Amino acid sequence: MTATETQIEQDLIAKLEELKYTYRPDIRDREALERNFREKFEALNRVKLTDSEFYRLRDGIVNADVFTAARHLREKNGFERDDGTPLYYTLVNIKDWCKNSFEVINQLRINTDYSHHRYDVILLINGVPVVQIELKSLAISPRRAMQQIQEDLPQEKADNEQEPDKKKAALKIHKKGLMQQLFPAMG
Repeated sequence: MTATETQIEQDLIAKLEELKYTYRPDIRDREALERNFREKFEALNRVKLTDSEFYRLRDGIVNADVFTAARHLREKNGFERDDGTPLYYTLVNIKDWCKNSFEVINQLRINTDYSHHRYDVILLINGVPVVQIELKSLAISPRRAMQQIQEDLPQEKADNEQEPDKKKAALKIHKKGLMQQLFPAMG
């Protein structure tokens, strides 16, 4: 008997909770994800950002290059605040790692003009999405699972309902990386 994807997801979340991850069933869309990131960022850095500062911060940390993104996660960073003063910040507490916030979310939906993304499970550190997990039952071949991740198409559109131009745009969005998908630049 094979487990369903829902059961696999529930078991994974339960295991992560045993490892002291906080399950956040309230984070289901980009707005909630951004709100959580802002709360965690402000608490970690003991600062209150204006809306424009937060949007500049969010846009500044999004990077398709995995090495640049990793460096940004582990190093002290800075930007100029609205009043012209510098703000030096960190996204992850490297020195005292147990003071970081470790969270797990599931079934996050991100909709754009060209595609609709649904992420099975995402691990967050201080509100920053760092790991995406796509779960499949044993009935799904590993090749099909990888195709779904690469295409990043919703289940209901997986059978070529999208027009070719929209498919290319959706694939282009996927290639930007997880951070850019979840925190796209506004505008």
